[in-house]
Amino acid sequence: MLKRLQKMLGDRRMVGGVLLIAQAAAMVWLICFLSWRWMWLYRVCNILSAIIVIWIVRKYDNPAYKIPWIVLILLFPIFGGVFYMLWGNTPFNRARTRHRHTLRQPDFSGAPEPPVCDELAATLPRHTRGARYIENESAMPVWGDTVTTYYPVGEKQFVAMCEALQSAKRFIFMEYFIIEEGQMWNTLLDILVRKAKEGCEIRILYDDAGCLSTLPHGYDQYLCSLGIRAVRFNRFIPTLNTYLNNRDHRKICVVDGNIGFMGGINLADEYINVKVRFGHWKDTGVRLMGPGVANMTEMFLQMWEYTTEEAVSDRKRYMPTIVRDGDGYVQPFYDSPLDDRNVGETVFMHIINRAQRYVYITTPYLILDNEMITALTTAAQSGIDVRIMTPGIPDKKLVYRVTRSYYLQLRRAGVKIYEYRPGFLHAKMIVSDDDVAVVGTMNMDFRSFFLHFECGTVLYGGKTITEIRDDIVDTIGMSREIDDAWFRNVPWLASIAASVLRLFAPMM
Repeated sequence: MLKRLQKMLGDRRMVGGVLLIAQAAAMVWLICFLSWRWMWLYRVCNILSAIIVIWIVRKYDNPAYKIPWIVLILLFPIFGGVFYMLWGNTPFNRARTRHRHTLRQPDFSGAPEPPVCDELAATLPRHTRGARYIENESAMPVWGDTVTTYYPVGEKQFVAMCEALQSAKRFIFMEYFIIEEGQMWNTLLDILVRKAKEGCEIRILYDDAGCLSTLPHGYDQYLCSLGIRAVRFNRFIPTLNTYLNNRDHRKICVVDGNIGFMGGINLADEYINVKVRFGHWKDTGVRLMGPGVANMTEMFLQMWEYTTEEAVSDRKRYMPTIVRDGDGYVQPFYDSPLDDRNVGETVFMHIINRAQRYVYITTPYLILDNEMITALTTAAQSGIDVRIMTPGIPDKKLVYRVTRSYYLQLRRAGVKIYEYRPGFLHAKMIVSDDDVAVVGTMNMDFRSFFLHFECGTVLYGGKTITEIRDDIVDTIGMSREIDDAWFRNVPWLASIAASVLRLFAPMM
């Protein structure tokens, strides 16, 4: 019993959650207590809530985010308005989120050759608008002469990462949402320490909230003692604030500017199936070799400067130095909560809206706004083969219930839905018509599209897209299709509960 208590007290996630709940409860009690003692405060809180509801309705926020706040305020007018002022999407709170300098514009002048968006426009003209949008909104251009390699499971990418890290001569950049001590990370860390001793520049950026239960407090200092420059992104302080939502969910590894990895794979043993948590862990990634890695390098340096508030000088020395004979084009990009542009969701909708034959999507979570539902259902109703694959074994049961709540609406429109039988599907991909695909870190949910720092690589043309399609088709063969029999077995009470949870899904 004592050991169990010590373990709980040592779990930063557990302690932080308790402190956050305690703060919220204390705030509610204080407002209610004072309102009953001073009736004028009760009336003020009610009037404030009414004004805030009107203000929210007039705002240009996504309706999926506005509705739960309006419901919450109307149900609890005494403290609902106060809660929104403190933790809602207000100008003051957004200013607190953007307290650091803005992301610096990337500099690609040191790349071995110029971007090729015009060449893409001539070769694959129907994807020109999507590529131009990404370049205009995130300043990440299209590149050619880049070799791409697709990894259908984390184990294969892990082997390739070890080989790439061992080949490093100048620098290694790593940015991950989750790092956990174990076989995978310890193997990589041994290589990193050895490379640091050889004179390589090693920089590691990890999300503090994502590593609450996987790394000890102050692990960044331990890494620094090994000769590695390490930084925790958005240090977790258990106080009710909005910037806790803005997590660095990206997974990027860059070696010497010439090799780059991206995808859904974090640095923990379940991602390579050494540790079994929810059955077989299905995850995917992609490796770039050539000029296309420049986008990944710039993304990492932008986030490093944003987190440390230290400018990185002479960025040209981190640019790629090689070109490769690739058979398509690549465009790594990022999405940021620091602006009002939902780049990740828009990229997905560009692909869905321009599909001519099929769209296949894999995602661990499915929490959609009205715009994405409309895009998916319209495509299916237009005769496009739209398929979505989700996990068969969940890692978060409440979110899983919300995910399943979208099945009926999508299926009625003709969208085919599958659940991965062997275990947990963590891959985040979309592929369409054998000529465009995205492999990245974005889930099909509100948190990824609106609140997190995310990234992905768009592939235009080339055999790698066919490999992605074939892998998804093979995985569908191991999955269960959601059919009429499945819906008949869903208890009506569970269906109602999922609908209520769905209302507040943007807050999850």
